[in-house]
Amino acid sequence: MGKIEDDEASARLEAAIYSAGRPLTVEELIKASGTESRTKTLTLMTNLAKKTKSVFKAIEIASLPDGSYVFQLKPEFNTVIRKYASKPLLPTATLKTLSYIAYMQPISSKRLVEVRGSGVYLHLRLLHQLDYIEHQNVGRLKIYNTTEKFQK
Repeated sequence: MGKIEDDEASARLEAAIYSAGRPLTVEELIKASGTESRTKTLTLMTNLAKKTKSVFKAIEIASLPDGSYVFQLKPEFNTVIRKYASKPLLPTATLKTLSYIAYMQPISSKRLVEVRGSGVYLHLRLLHQLDYIEHQNVGRLKIYNTTEKFQK
């Protein structure tokens, strides 16, 4: 592979740091840039961080103490936007119930109540509405499995 131009390498770094959603190590950034050069990658990252700082008021590319880089909201804005930040699709307790069903399936509602408590009925209703689980009636018991939608 030929030498990658600085503009393309910089664009690759920008794309990687933006889409990662987590800090990236220098090694990961070197791979993303395509330059195969630590010095070149660090120079490009420094320039990208400066450019981001001059263009954006609330977001930044930060160098962390461990040497990794992250695209993030500036810390002073965390409390201001907290109410706008995306919430998880499922509450933690419901997610635990879904995990238990996925791991133990097929599983009866009786067993779910024994393990997860009576709050499990609310979890089951929500999970059914989202089409993550389905059940079959076996006598008076409901037997739960995950759906194809969940598996995807």
